[in-house]
Amino acid sequence: TVPTGIDHFDYKLPANIELAQNFPNPFNPSTMIAFDLPEESHITLTIYDILGREVIRLVNDRQSAGARQAIWDGKDSFGQIVPSGIYLYSLKTTSGFNATKKMVFMR
Repeated sequence: TVPTGIDHFDYKLPANIELAQNFPNPFNPSTMIAFDLPEESHITLTIYDILGREVIRLVNDRQSAGARQAIWDGKDSFGQIVPSGIYLYSLKTTSGFNATKKMVFMR
């Protein structure tokens, strides 16, 4: 049954893959990274230090279409808090999409 006052669900899937700027930026202790997927896809969302070394892989699996988000808590893959500085985050999909943005972690 449809709840009273609601005629239909009018959600539209994103038209394009998009990687948003993280928020907040600069951040401490955590930041949100949002991205849009117009169709189901296997994605990797990876954080790198300014020298290009992988810090942590936040997402590495199949994601359904829609608006998605991941939270980074400023820790590396070993659970250690990273030093203050500039970090890069990269979204890659099986369809060949690849985008990278900068963010600043301040301890």
